[in-house]
Amino acid sequence: MPEISLFAGIRISMYYDDHNPPHFHASYNGQTALVDIQKGYVIRGALPNRQLKYVLAWTEFHQDELMQDWELARSGKALRDIAPLF
Repeated sequence: MPEISLFAGIRISMYYDDHNPPHFHASYNGQTALVDIQKGYVIRGALPNRQLKYVLAWTEFHQDELMQDWELARSGKALRDIAPLF
Protein backbone atom coordinates (compact mmCIF):
# COMPACT_ATOMS: atom_id res chain seq x y z
CA MET A 1 0.00 0.00 0.00
CA PRO A 2 1.79 3.16 -1.18
CA GLU A 3 2.31 5.91 1.36
CA ILE A 4 1.33 9.31 -0.05
CA SER A 5 1.91 11.49 3.01
CA LEU A 6 3.26 11.37 6.55
CA PHE A 7 2.74 13.98 9.27
CA ALA A 8 2.47 14.04 13.07
CA GLY A 9 3.10 10.29 13.07
CA ILE A 10 0.07 9.73 10.82
CA ARG A 11 0.64 7.62 7.72
CA ILE A 12 -1.66 8.28 4.75
CA SER A 13 -1.85 5.57 2.09
CA MET A 14 -4.00 4.14 -0.71
CA TYR A 15 -4.48 0.66 -2.14
CA TYR A 16 -4.35 0.18 -5.90
CA ASP A 17 -7.28 -2.24 -6.00
CA ASP A 18 -9.52 -0.58 -3.43
CA HIS A 19 -13.30 -0.22 -3.68
CA ASN A 20 -15.52 2.85 -4.04
CA PRO A 21 -16.24 5.37 -2.61
CA PRO A 22 -12.90 7.15 -3.14
CA HIS A 23 -11.01 6.97 0.15
CA PHE A 24 -7.61 6.63 1.79
CA HIS A 25 -6.25 4.89 4.86
CA ALA A 26 -4.92 6.92 7.78
CA SER A 27 -2.88 5.03 10.38
CA TYR A 28 -1.55 6.19 13.73
CA ASN A 29 -0.14 4.18 16.61
CA GLY A 30 -1.76 0.91 15.54
CA GLN A 31 -5.16 2.43 14.75
CA THR A 32 -6.51 2.87 11.21
CA ALA A 33 -9.38 4.81 9.70
CA LEU A 34 -10.74 4.79 6.15
CA VAL A 35 -11.57 8.37 5.18
CA ASP A 36 -13.96 9.35 2.39
CA ILE A 37 -12.14 11.85 0.16
CA GLN A 38 -15.15 13.70 -1.20
CA LYS A 39 -17.24 13.92 1.98
CA GLY A 40 -14.39 14.14 4.51
CA TYR A 41 -15.64 11.66 7.09
CA VAL A 42 -14.54 8.31 8.52
CA ILE A 43 -16.08 5.37 6.68
CA ARG A 44 -14.69 2.74 9.04
CA GLY A 45 -12.19 2.54 11.85
CA ALA A 46 -10.99 5.21 14.27
CA LEU A 47 -8.13 7.47 15.24
CA PRO A 48 -7.50 9.44 18.43
CA ASN A 49 -9.44 12.72 18.40
CA ARG A 50 -6.46 15.05 17.79
CA GLN A 51 -5.06 12.94 14.96
CA LEU A 52 -8.50 12.63 13.39
CA LYS A 53 -8.86 16.42 13.39
CA TYR A 54 -5.47 16.70 11.66
CA VAL A 55 -6.46 14.13 9.04
CA LEU A 56 -9.81 15.75 8.29
CA ALA A 57 -8.23 19.22 7.98
CA TRP A 58 -5.53 17.79 5.69
CA THR A 59 -8.22 16.08 3.60
CA GLU A 60 -10.02 19.37 3.06
CA PHE A 61 -6.80 21.13 1.97
CA HIS A 62 -5.78 18.35 -0.42
CA GLN A 63 -9.08 17.00 -1.76
CA ASP A 64 -8.17 17.61 -5.43
CA GLU A 65 -4.77 15.94 -5.07
CA LEU A 66 -6.32 13.00 -3.24
CA MET A 67 -8.84 12.50 -6.06
CA GLN A 68 -6.00 12.63 -8.59
CA ASP A 69 -4.14 9.94 -6.65
CA TRP A 70 -7.36 7.89 -6.42
CA GLU A 71 -7.68 8.00 -10.23
CA LEU A 72 -3.98 7.10 -10.64
CA ALA A 73 -4.44 4.14 -8.29
CA ARG A 74 -7.50 2.95 -10.20
CA SER A 75 -5.40 3.06 -13.39
CA GLY A 76 -2.50 1.19 -11.76
CA LYS A 77 -0.17 4.18 -12.10
CA ALA A 78 2.34 5.51 -9.58
CA LEU A 79 0.81 7.74 -6.93
CA ARG A 80 2.07 11.23 -6.20
CA ASP A 81 3.19 12.33 -2.77
CA ILE A 82 1.01 14.96 -1.11
CA ALA A 83 2.46 17.62 1.19
CA PRO A 84 1.98 17.01 4.91
CA LEU A 85 -0.30 19.17 7.05
CA PHE A 86 2.73 20.76 8.77
